[in-house]
Amino acid sequence: MEEEELHCNSSSQAPVGDLNNQCIKQDGKGETEVLDARTSLEEKKEFVAPAVGMEFETYDDAYNYYNCYAREVGFRVRVKNSWFKRNSKEKYGAVLCCSSQGFKRIKDVNRLRKETRTGCPAMVRMRLVESMRWRVLEVALEHNHLLGSKLHKSIKKINGGSTKRKVSSTDGEVRKIKLYRALVIDSGGQTRLSAREVKTFPELPNQLNLKKGDAQAIYNYFCRMQLTNPSFFYSMDLNDEGHLRNVFWIDARSRASCSYFVDSIFVDNSYLSGKYEIPLVTFVGTNHHGQSVLLGCGLLSGETTESYLWLFKTWLHCIPGRMSPQTIITDRCKFLEKAIAQMFPKSHHCFSLVHIMRRIPEKLGGLGNYDAIRKAFGKAVYDSMKVIEFEAAWGYMIQLVGVSDHEWLRSLYEDRLKWVPVYLKDAYFAGIGENLHPFFDKYIHKQTPLKEFLDKYELALHKKHKEETLADIESRSASALALRSRCSFELQLSKVYTRELFKKFQFEVEEMYSCFNTMQIHVDGPIVIFLVKERVLLGEGNRREVRDYEVLYNRSGSEVRCICSRFNFSGYLCRHALCVLNFNGVEEVPGRYVLSRWRKDYKRMYVPSDHGSGEAVVDATDRVEWLNRLHRSALRIVEEGLGSVEGYDAALQAFEESLNRVHEVEERVNV
Repeated sequence: MEEEELHCNSSSQAPVGDLNNQCIKQDGKGETEVLDARTSLEEKKEFVAPAVGMEFETYDDAYNYYNCYAREVGFRVRVKNSWFKRNSKEKYGAVLCCSSQGFKRIKDVNRLRKETRTGCPAMVRMRLVESMRWRVLEVALEHNHLLGSKLHKSIKKINGGSTKRKVSSTDGEVRKIKLYRALVIDSGGQTRLSAREVKTFPELPNQLNLKKGDAQAIYNYFCRMQLTNPSFFYSMDLNDEGHLRNVFWIDARSRASCSYFVDSIFVDNSYLSGKYEIPLVTFVGTNHHGQSVLLGCGLLSGETTESYLWLFKTWLHCIPGRMSPQTIITDRCKFLEKAIAQMFPKSHHCFSLVHIMRRIPEKLGGLGNYDAIRKAFGKAVYDSMKVIEFEAAWGYMIQLVGVSDHEWLRSLYEDRLKWVPVYLKDAYFAGIGENLHPFFDKYIHKQTPLKEFLDKYELALHKKHKEETLADIESRSASALALRSRCSFELQLSKVYTRELFKKFQFEVEEMYSCFNTMQIHVDGPIVIFLVKERVLLGEGNRREVRDYEVLYNRSGSEVRCICSRFNFSGYLCRHALCVLNFNGVEEVPGRYVLSRWRKDYKRMYVPSDHGSGEAVVDATDRVEWLNRLHRSALRIVEEGLGSVEGYDAALQAFEESLNRVHEVEERVNV
């Protein structure tokens, strides 16, 4: 335990925010300058007071923050207590207090120096927690003595009047202490904008359009989440002037989902490109029930390649093993396209067909022959099984309606490799292309303010998590869906798939009866190409027409591929492939076509690892790895505990017993 007198200029790192006639500027290299702002005490900017739940990457960050807060309020800081681990210089706890805390010792009373201590109760107590961050556990803000300018002026200027001081960043990552700097600059800088300047502000791509109180709302949310959730992660990006430019965050459930469902993702920038009040970008995946699942959120200052690159790099930091998605779906955006090509060169980047089809009325509705164009467009996109068929249908549409010079159609044709299904048969979508609605669709409108969104964010996640939990319970219950045929494929997957995915596969089994006349049309050793005819139900009434589907079957490798590519698009075999398997006497769907991601026990069966297969050796110094492995192990217990009331009780008891054992170990180590 130690006690020492500290002054505001004794910090080894740059202070936070606009402090004591000085402000912070961060350059592009992560270095910090302290500049003279020439502001009086009366004009000094708001500084966020310490609160329980604040977290800092290091002890120095925590000390610097409280030290700068003290300067703004008008008092000095002293380290009252520090705790170190036995036989180690590693600090794990501290109490920072006002320099007027306590009283002189009896033996010092008769000294000539005037008594300045008043027993002031102001203090903060903090501790190094499991996430290896310093968390504020107790705060007392009230002082029992005068504060203000007289004391404020007595504090020496930083660096002895030097106008510049540089501090290197750590590992190139955004330090969480920037949050407090952003809050100070936001409250003191952006709120001075006039109404006219606020209106034109969204055009500036280098700064978030934060209104008064928005930064405080972000801070309150992040602080609350970190207090209750050690796995919550966020990062903030500041521009050269110290203003908040981009923000990213991801909660614990979303981080867990990233361990399972990042094979195919949808990066939704519709709120940003649509000029919503909230410049939101979301990462969305599809879970084992076919439901949308949130994989992270960001607020961007504008649609630029640099902003998207920062967002992708930060998001990838949260992915176990830094695993890139197999397929990324986005709206058409040149900035997104450049960022994805640079950040995820091995991923298959596709444009959302759903979004393109939704724009047809907007882009083509003004044409006189709109109905004919719309029908020809849909036929070319959805009915073409081969590239040559699409090219012919598109050319026919252009000639028929005379729109060869239409700019939107011309650009679509140039990008056809990224959105027309016939060109994407080798891409893997895992069904996400069928579910591309905005994740917060029912919670956000164009004028929703940021503070309201943060409240609705939690409501939306709670609703989605509840839906997933109920689907898990329903899928694991003994009451399985009734079989509708005697097909062995249906019986096989009724025992494996989640309820919702089995319903979709069951429909394919039922539609096998609309297929007929399965015949061989080409044989090359073990590889056989079959032709399957199907009576396809058209959208107009109950009329059906017969269509031909080619299916390749490899007898030696149990490989089956249909020209419709249902498996790649949706993640399960189509009726045509099932007919060919049945024709060849195959009684079970080959294992390669029973995707683990659709299994009802997927989360229990698959424990994601940062190190691939096999048991990895834990690095005794890598506490981030400790956190990841502990989180994965705990997640398994959580998933098992959802099966029944007895399982829930057992899981809860196991957590309580484990926590007590960890506390016992900590007490022995820290004695």
